[in-house]
Amino acid sequence: MTDSRGTPLADSPDCRPALPLAFWKDICSTLHLWKQIVGKIRLALTPLSNHWWNVTLYLSTCGLTTSPVSYGPRLFKVEFEK
Repeated sequence: MTDSRGTPLADSPDCRPALPLAFWKDICSTLHLWKQIVGKIRLALTPLSNHWWNVTLYLSTCGLTTSPVSYGPRLFKVEFEK
C-alpha cells in the first residue's frame, strides 16, 4: 500500500510522530557519551577484531546491548533499555 506520492505507508512521515531535536537533544548527548564509555570498556577488555567489531552494540528486544564480556573469572554485559 502506498500514499499519493507512491511512498510505502510504513515510510510515510505521517506514520511516525514528530520528534523535534530540541526535545531530545540533551538525552541524545548523554546517551552518546554513555555508549562511548561502554565502547572504551569493551575495547580494553576484549580481543581486537576486524573493523572494531569487538566493540559493537547489538539490537535487542529492550534496546541496545553488548555481547558477554569477560572480566577475570566473571562475565558481564551492558544493556541500554529504550
